[in-house]
Amino acid sequence: MKDLKELKPLIKLIKEDKWKLILASIFIFLAELSEIFSGYLNGAAVESITNYNIKSAFIYLGIYFILRVLVDGAISIIADSTLQKVESKLTRKLGFYSYEKALNLPAYAYEKTSSGEIINRITNDADTLSFAFGQLLQMVSSIVGSVILIFYIFFNSWIVGIEILVCVSILFLVLKKYNPILKQVHKERKAEQDKFTSLVNESIRGVREIKTLGIKNNLILDMTEIIKAIFSKSKKEIDTRKRFNLLTRLIKVVLEVGVFITCVILLYYKMTTLTFFVAMTYYVYRYMWLIENINGFTQTYQKVIVSLSRVNELLENKLYEDEKFGNKENNKVNGVIEFKDVTFGYPDEDIILNKFNLKIEPNKKIAIVGKSGQGKSTIFNLITRVFDPKEGEILLDGINISDLKEEELRKHISIIRQEPFIFNRTIKENFELVNKDITIEEIRKYASLAYLDDYIMSLPNNYDTKLGEGGVNLSGGQKQRLSIARTLAKKSKVVLFDEATSALDNNSQEYIKKAIDNLVKDHTVIIVAHRLSTIMDADIIYVIDNGSIAAYGTHEELLKTNETYKNLYKNETLNS
Repeated sequence: MKDLKELKPLIKLIKEDKWKLILASIFIFLAELSEIFSGYLNGAAVESITNYNIKSAFIYLGIYFILRVLVDGAISIIADSTLQKVESKLTRKLGFYSYEKALNLPAYAYEKTSSGEIINRITNDADTLSFAFGQLLQMVSSIVGSVILIFYIFFNSWIVGIEILVCVSILFLVLKKYNPILKQVHKERKAEQDKFTSLVNESIRGVREIKTLGIKNNLILDMTEIIKAIFSKSKKEIDTRKRFNLLTRLIKVVLEVGVFITCVILLYYKMTTLTFFVAMTYYVYRYMWLIENINGFTQTYQKVIVSLSRVNELLENKLYEDEKFGNKENNKVNGVIEFKDVTFGYPDEDIILNKFNLKIEPNKKIAIVGKSGQGKSTIFNLITRVFDPKEGEILLDGINISDLKEEELRKHISIIRQEPFIFNRTIKENFELVNKDITIEEIRKYASLAYLDDYIMSLPNNYDTKLGEGGVNLSGGQKQRLSIARTLAKKSKVVLFDEATSALDNNSQEYIKKAIDNLVKDHTVIIVAHRLSTIMDADIIYVIDNGSIAAYGTHEELLKTNETYKNLYKNETLNS
């Protein structure tokens, strides 16, 4: 019963195609009835021939021929094509909804769950379900047909009927024993497969770092261990299936031999008809086929249930809750950010910010500095709602950001990280992702403000240049400037720079500083920085210490009044 609950999301997704499924089910059942009648018709034809009743034999064979042509040539093809279309649509829906759900997960979910596991749930697990419904309908129809057929068999010979029931009952006992084992070993193999996908994903995305760090052999060793684990789990799964298949084949042979011997004895003692004997040469194979297909379906079903449970963990929020947003809008944003008595600590960690208060005004260059682990980047995680505070509130123009619609929050607040994410598309397409209607003239204007237009126009394909995975065709400074230009195209009022210049050379850093100065005129600009040289000209510098504001002022003021800032500056000067 627990497994059947996993099918509920599937049933919801096929509602709009329910009539197609009903039609396909009817056609499949008609095909089953045709199979049932085929055995009887052949038996009756043979008996008519032995009685020299050629006319009756031709009638039986004619009906048999019409049924086979009509059912196998038309109805079966329609049923199969209908099912394939429904299954294909269902798979694509599952893949889409899983992808959509993955994007709705809170960002911290990806800190606890590997990207490979999420990717496998969206792709492989959804595809595993592509043939589940067809097999399920075929199996149900076959079982219903076999139940109808057993009445005919009992009517002609209760001995043969009992033989069939005993063999089928033994089969179900075998299934009951092996199903949980098969499910568990398959689940274990899927877990190892997640590690494989995750490592492949990381290795492809970080191939340049792998080469330059000289860690290729180490990663190959890691992959070797993962492959060994997958092979071990696969071997365990194969061995379990082998034992299971041996038992089912033994049951099949016992059924076949037992039924034929019984029918021969019954026919010899004139306790049954030749029609029944010939029909049973068809029907016994039908039950053998049923046993074989129940065997095959059971193995498929276990894979489907494992995959479906993994997809459902996403769709039904069993892993993590979706991000929750409010319904408020802010049509005219000034860009005032305020923290009011905010308390926050990461899961399973100590409190970082305690009763934290901070108000940031627009049209100024605001910097936040402090020693590592004091909560600088945490402030940005809270403003962008990667995490929510445990207590207190964060306001945008007096509105709690948790009350804003998602599109409102994302539209008005942007963050430029130390390693901004650049999509593997053309430069123009990277801009179109944030503004579908943007023109090339607008793109060039924003790129010029970020001091990048001249470089792009020097490229052979200009703005149609493809940037490669993660923007590998750009330098660190060019990625930063492209990210700034993309943010300008998005027209966010609040722009956050998270260590945006810490890894850049002096020339690139100067370009970024100029781009930031252009932003300050019309935006709320907040910079988290380790390198004080990048924010010495900030209008206000806030010093974070022990999760609270220790001091604030200009660079010159803080050098005179704050020991923490003075030490930070002294250490940087000595290191440089």
